[in-house]
Amino acid sequence: MAGLWQQLSSLRRGPALALLHFILYLPSSVFAVDAKASQPSLERFQVVRGNFSRYFLRVGYHKIAEIPSGARNISVQETVKSRNYLALVTTSGISIINGNWVIDRPGVFTAAGTQLRYQRPNEIRSRLGESITAPGPLSEDVHVYLIYQQPGPQVYYEYSVPVPTLKPTAEPATPSVITPPVSTAAPSLWTEEVHRGVTTEEPQPDRVTSVPSVTPEPQPSYVWFNSGHTECSTTCGTGRRSALWGCVEKLSQATVASDLCDPELQPSHQEEDCNVQPCPPYWDVGEWSECSRRCGPGSQHRQVICRQVTHVHHTNETEDSAVVEPEKCGLSDRPITKSACQLKICSQWEIRSEWSPCSVPCGVGQRSREVVCLSNQGEVEDDEECNMNLKPDTLQNCDMGACARSWFTSLWSQRCSAECGKGNRTRSTLCLMNHVTDLPLDSCEGERPEGVTSCDSGPCQNRLEWYTGPWGQCSAECGNGTQSRGVACVYTDNGRMEVADPSKCSAAPQPAAARPCTLKPCGVQWYVTEWSACSRSCNGGYRVREVRCLTDSIMPSELCDPSLNPESREECNKQPCLAEINPVCSDQYHNCMVVVQARLCIYPYYKGVCCASCARAQKSYSNSFQKQHFRR
Repeated sequence: MAGLWQQLSSLRRGPALALLHFILYLPSSVFAVDAKASQPSLERFQVVRGNFSRYFLRVGYHKIAEIPSGARNISVQETVKSRNYLALVTTSGISIINGNWVIDRPGVFTAAGTQLRYQRPNEIRSRLGESITAPGPLSEDVHVYLIYQQPGPQVYYEYSVPVPTLKPTAEPATPSVITPPVSTAAPSLWTEEVHRGVTTEEPQPDRVTSVPSVTPEPQPSYVWFNSGHTECSTTCGTGRRSALWGCVEKLSQATVASDLCDPELQPSHQEEDCNVQPCPPYWDVGEWSECSRRCGPGSQHRQVICRQVTHVHHTNETEDSAVVEPEKCGLSDRPITKSACQLKICSQWEIRSEWSPCSVPCGVGQRSREVVCLSNQGEVEDDEECNMNLKPDTLQNCDMGACARSWFTSLWSQRCSAECGKGNRTRSTLCLMNHVTDLPLDSCEGERPEGVTSCDSGPCQNRLEWYTGPWGQCSAECGNGTQSRGVACVYTDNGRMEVADPSKCSAAPQPAAARPCTLKPCGVQWYVTEWSACSRSCNGGYRVREVRCLTDSIMPSELCDPSLNPESREECNKQPCLAEINPVCSDQYHNCMVVVQARLCIYPYYKGVCCASCARAQKSYSNSFQKQHFRR
């Protein structure tokens, strides 16, 4: 070896001999250096940033970003705290953090060639959301997902990736008579350094051929050696680790590239237990419950349990844990289990309208008003959003005073009960209040109007013996009525008939002359009250009556024939007024007729200021009561 060194030293003048010297005596570990390990000083990086913000999404996983292999300084941060979760999976779909609808506890996860730290603030007072950070570089591509559960997620992510640089092109090496042991192991960077150390003198072909031959030494042998172990899969609770095997030159024990050793002789990657000590207890914090109130101050709860991991299963990446005494986790550090919450400000009731008029003109009815539930933004909400116990009344009873009770009669039937001779016509009589209520007949003021009146259909033809004519038409076109027939003792002589005394026919029973009848239910018909007093005692006034269309059950209807609608107003007292005889009794106001109509003449004050009108009214009332009774 010393002789070879002397020969090479004497030939250092040529570039080819210098390269040969560098290849033969450079330590073998140089050829095992990875090009990537020697380049960081020459690499440049660019920062990739992005934001993810959507207000509404379907519940589930949504991809945010793809982080490529080789990325460093990785940071994924939820900028607004929410009930959403961050998740990380590989391109092949293997879960790293929060995959397959399983929410992991915060901690450090080893995957994709780096350690990833997953953080989720437990305290409700914290304003920070979840985050995933890693120094990198990644050994494979990973995908970042958002598990959507609450509207308005906002996520910011950032990472650095190397920018490709052009490598200097190495000069071709001068042909040599000695072949290097590993011609492809040295990167171009090392080749460049060799060229820089070589003299600039150009080699000549005849000089290359004049280099004395050197006998190569025996090829070195390489063996496998145990270089350590992989990192333990867990920091506690019994994890697993594997032995690491490297390749060295047998004589010098220098580390070389692994492909120089025989792969068939490499020992198997046997696994062994590590970190068998139990994991320290920790507080297992559950998710916060929903707020107890939809608006206004409320409370929410969560479950806090002291747990301890007893064993970690490396095969399926699961772990066994047990619930232990809270004292082992430290009661002073126990997270809170109850917290105040308020989703929004409660809505308020607002009265939008005044009370409506009473639903009836007399008696007890109802009135209403509009009440709405307004949010703090002034928008109308459902009533359930406001406190129903505080809602103002929307309905209220109202009393309009006692109602008038009036006699109502139907129109007289158009047909007489007898086809000849004297008969009857009928009408129905009702005592009504509130226009719909059928009262007992003794509840109305005054006498009940007559329900039957006489009628004459003309002379009848006579004949001897008891003679009965055909039954006449029913006195009522609908409802209850009567029909009659003629009954007489008739004497017949040679075709001439004369009425005889009924006693002459007493030997035979006298047939009935009338019977009740009902053609059909009336359904609807017009009813009217008696006429009111005239509005004026002279110079023309008017009187009124109420007209109602009622059914058989005394219910208001609109199905009556309009052409048969009775008049509800007519003129009266058209005679001219006479001059007042007593000059002392005079009207002091021009509208004293209103006092008369309101029946205020019974009070001394009104009788004095409207003396003339009240006197005329009193006289008119006296004359009227002699003919008929006034009924309301």
